[in-house]
Amino acid sequence: MTAHLITKDHAQADYSASHEPVLTVEPGTGERITFETDDAAYAQMEELRDLARVTATINPVTGPVHVVGAEPGDALAVTIHDIEMAEHGWSVYIPGAGALARPMGEEWYVRRVPVRDGTVQLTDRVSCPVAPMIGCIGVAPGDGVMSTVMPSYATGGNMDLTDARPGSTVYLPVEVEGARLAIGDLHAVMSRGESSFVAIEIAGRATVSVDLVKGKGLRAPRIDTGDELVCVGLGDPVQDSIDRAYEDLFAVLTEEHGYGAHDAYTVMSALAHTELGGPTGSVAPDPLHPFRAVGQVTLARIAKEVLGLA
Repeated sequence: MTAHLITKDHAQADYSASHEPVLTVEPGTGERITFETDDAAYAQMEELRDLARVTATINPVTGPVHVVGAEPGDALAVTIHDIEMAEHGWSVYIPGAGALARPMGEEWYVRRVPVRDGTVQLTDRVSCPVAPMIGCIGVAPGDGVMSTVMPSYATGGNMDLTDARPGSTVYLPVEVEGARLAIGDLHAVMSRGESSFVAIEIAGRATVSVDLVKGKGLRAPRIDTGDELVCVGLGDPVQDSIDRAYEDLFAVLTEEHGYGAHDAYTVMSALAHTELGGPTGSVAPDPLHPFRAVGQVTLARIAKEVLGLA
C-alpha cells in the first residue's frame, strides 16, 4: 500500500484554490496520506498571553492534496484511519472567545495537558480516555478563501465535530477541480459542541485515504461514523441550520434508501436526532468580534441500520 507524508512545513493559513497542491493522488486506490500538524500558536499564547503578538498561524491546515478526477458537483470521501498525537496538548482561554467568555473574564488562561498511554490528564484529579478527532477538514471553495478559524463552510473547514474521528468517513462537496484537500487542528479530546471554543488542542499526524463519489451534489458535509449517518446543516438564524440538517437527512432516506415521504417522516420523528455542532458558526463573524459566532452548525443523525430497512 502506498503511503505519503505531508509535513507541517506545507501548512496553509486558509483554504483556497490558489494554493498549489503538494501531492496528487488517484481516488479509490487505498493510498494512505498522513497530514502532520503543529501547535506553534498555542506555545506562543503560553509565552506571550497577547493575541496581537502571536505570529504563528492559528489552526494551520496541511496540504492541499489534488485528487485526480474530482470535479464540481462530486463529493470527496475522506476516510480517517489513524490520529497520532504529541505527549501534551493545550487548554487555552482567549479572552472574549467561546460560550464561557463572561465567567472567564479578561484574563488569559493556558494549561499544558499531558497526553500519555491513552489518557488525557485534565487536572490533578480528573482524567479521561483520549478521543482524537480532526477539527479542520475541508476542500477549497469555488470562490475566494475559507478561514481555518471561523466559520464552518459548505466545503468543510473548521467544523470541530467529534464525529470526524478514526473509523469515520467525511464527505465533502467538491467545488474546484482536484478538490484540494487540507487537514489540521487535531484534538486529543473535545466536548461535543466545544463550549469553550478551544478543546484539548494537540500537534500530531492524521492518516486518511480518499475516494470520489461522482455527481453526489451535496450542499454541506456529511459523516458516516460506521454506526450513524450525520448530515451537517449550516444556517443563520439557528433554525435555518436545523431545517437544513433535517431536510438533508430526509433526502437521504427518500432519495437514496427507498423510503416514501410518509414513512421517512414517521421514522425520523422517532429515530432521527439533532444537536448543535461546533462553535464556529455558519457565516463570517463581525470583524470587530472575530471570535463571536454568527449562525449555527447543526447535526442531524440516524443509525445506519435504519437506512437499510426501507
